[in-house]
Amino acid sequence: MKVILLERVAKLGQMGDEVRVRDGYARNFLLPKGKALRATEANKARFEREKTQLEARNLEAKKEADAVAEKLAGKTFSVIRSAGETGQLYGSVSTRDIAEILGEEGFTVVRSQVWLDRPIKTLGLHPILISLHPEVEAPITLNVARNADEAERQERGENLSGRDRFDDEEADDAEAAALEEVFENPEDLQLEPTEVDAEDEERE
Repeated sequence: MKVILLERVAKLGQMGDEVRVRDGYARNFLLPKGKALRATEANKARFEREKTQLEARNLEAKKEADAVAEKLAGKTFSVIRSAGETGQLYGSVSTRDIAEILGEEGFTVVRSQVWLDRPIKTLGLHPILISLHPEVEAPITLNVARNADEAERQERGENLSGRDRFDDEEADDAEAAALEEVFENPEDLQLEPTEVDAEDEERE
């Protein structure tokens, strides 16, 4: 389907561009969200009539988004979740969760504005982009921890996922196992006296 964009759409084009998209994408997203019109002659004429209004509305929305981005960008938000020793969460943190967390801090954001490739399933600091407007993004950090104390320590740079500790323990176990393969008995670790040591013993 060919449509006329009523605002900038990532990877598609700018306001006023005529682009061809899949029918399902147009019917399920672009058209009902008011982001585009079918590219008919009547709608082309309508767009030209309303172009000035659309541009003014977009400029105002962008100005408001810029103001919010100034306050939001660079902030870190903590979320407390239960997790195992290796840092794997018992569950996950979704776009809905993030929108609610920002809402509790006074930022009005809907889940569709949270850019997240997949749900967060581990402890740690996770960088996230918030799309406040088609032309305005605000990077934030989500600090996922077991409790407030761990959140503070993670923010200072500590790794509390437990992965490093387990890696060290596994390395120690591997080293011990290797020694056991070489030496059957503890006394095998005693070195035979050198010739110099034997002469010293004879002198004594």
